[in-house]
Amino acid sequence: MSLVIQSAFLPADDPERSLAFYRDGLGFEVRLDVGYGDMRWITVGPPGQPQTSIVLHPPGVDPGLNDQERRTIAEMMAKGCYAGIILGATDLRETYEKLAASGAEVVQEPFDQPFGVRDCAFRDPAGNLIRINQLT
Repeated sequence: MSLVIQSAFLPADDPERSLAFYRDGLGFEVRLDVGYGDMRWITVGPPGQPQTSIVLHPPGVDPGLNDQERRTIAEMMAKGCYAGIILGATDLRETYEKLAASGAEVVQEPFDQPFGVRDCAFRDPAGNLIRINQLT
């Protein structure tokens, strides 16, 4: 048996700014762009890895959520503590410089962590924490 991570979901409250971050800044390809009313789900992923995607989705659209829960999600996103993902790069410095030059919010420049990982961190336009590890 073999398992892969096929899709991860991150909230995105501004689809165009999210596209600029993931497509233009990180170089991901757009795989799906689906609209329903005034909502939009965009699936992106790294070129050459069609089995792995990130789905950028409207926050709080689950019909099981109440208004207070939707407000809590919006508040947590505004603080940048609602969602995140860790990516891996073969050249961390180049990835960092390209993303920083795109105007992305830098949280941490490339740094050797005491637990043995060299990484950097950004916030995407929705406030999601995006950590990028140097692949070894």
